[in-house]
Amino acid sequence: MTPHARLEAETPQLFEKVRALTLALADPLSDADATVQSMDDASPAKWHLAHTSWFFETFVLRDVPGYRAFDERYAFLFNSYYEAEGPRHARPRRGLLTRPSLEEIRAYRAHVDAALIAHWPGLDTDRRALVELGCHHEQQHQELLLTDILHLFAQNPLKPALWPSRFPFVSSAVETRFSTALEANGGGWREFEGGIVEVGDAGFGFAFDCEGPRHQVLLQPYALADRPVSNAEWNAFIEDGGYREPRWWLADGWAWIQREGIATPSYWEDGQGFGLDGLKQLEPDAPVTHISLYEADAYASWAGARLPTEAEWEHAATGLDANQGQFLEKAGAVRPSGHGMFGSVWEWTGSAYRPYPGFKAAEGAVGEYNGKFMSGQFVLKGGSCATPRGHIRASYRNFFYPHQRWQFTGLRLARDL
Repeated sequence: MTPHARLEAETPQLFEKVRALTLALADPLSDADATVQSMDDASPAKWHLAHTSWFFETFVLRDVPGYRAFDERYAFLFNSYYEAEGPRHARPRRGLLTRPSLEEIRAYRAHVDAALIAHWPGLDTDRRALVELGCHHEQQHQELLLTDILHLFAQNPLKPALWPSRFPFVSSAVETRFSTALEANGGGWREFEGGIVEVGDAGFGFAFDCEGPRHQVLLQPYALADRPVSNAEWNAFIEDGGYREPRWWLADGWAWIQREGIATPSYWEDGQGFGLDGLKQLEPDAPVTHISLYEADAYASWAGARLPTEAEWEHAATGLDANQGQFLEKAGAVRPSGHGMFGSVWEWTGSAYRPYPGFKAAEGAVGEYNGKFMSGQFVLKGGSCATPRGHIRASYRNFFYPHQRWQFTGLRLARDL
């Protein structure tokens, strides 16, 4: 299907589906729940609801004849980081926006939705492409919405559950060290010969600009674990003094855990893990999650392995069905439980988030979407249980700073052959 045909046939349905899911995810929230900001890296749910509407209003509707802005002040309140769009409300102060109310933000969304649907027949191809981009942008914010709510609720001593659990705890015995644990659970290593391979956007559908251009890389022979590291395996790392032994850690990572008092993954409490369904006993076989790159790298060193490179991970995932993983499909609690390469947890790689050979940012404000963040961050692959189904692919490049771990981040080990 050509890009033009895809925009015509699929984008209106994608728009309605995405916009409805965002509202459903926020439906259980009170105005107070949706207003508070728990840290600088997180945003209030109300802000996510508004910013994703601002994106469509600013980049698609603003210059369409006959469109009237819902509230001119929202251009300042809900811009995220687009310098070309002018000044904006400071990110660390988003939680101080007690007004507009949650209901006013819902009305804003309804206003934008109605206008975009009404104007769709008259939009040119470039604007339709921006609608498609806006849908995928909102899917990213759906995941952020869930992880930001999770971080917010984790600060509450009551440890409230937003939704009932979908995943009952199932006990299972797991060996503690990584090599024996893989064998005990029928797991192992997948071996790859390496050679010259192609990675990046293959042009079969939507992709973000940072996924291209497609290019060749040389891979040495390597092996990749056939599942992510589990909670039980991580607990063995803890019990073996992994957080107390500096030899496993990068210097910045060791300084970070000393400074912050880090001794477990985020949300671990006495054998339980906090989620959107409250505190639940940790499932030993489930992938460990909410770990930083520093922790992932330390664990890999302790296990006698390493993190995969971005190119190794993508090469290993090429040809696999990205839709077979554990992904977000409807409103409700999410916890990682799958073991495939797609879904369940984002997997840290050892590769810096940098531009591919020949990368050029788009002209205008939307060119700020990915390119200007290509400094100091590391690539994650595969998506998570909070990533909307259909949003991910082998070439997808997520990226975070090495200390960040409030997302559903885990790891899969690699080794040289």
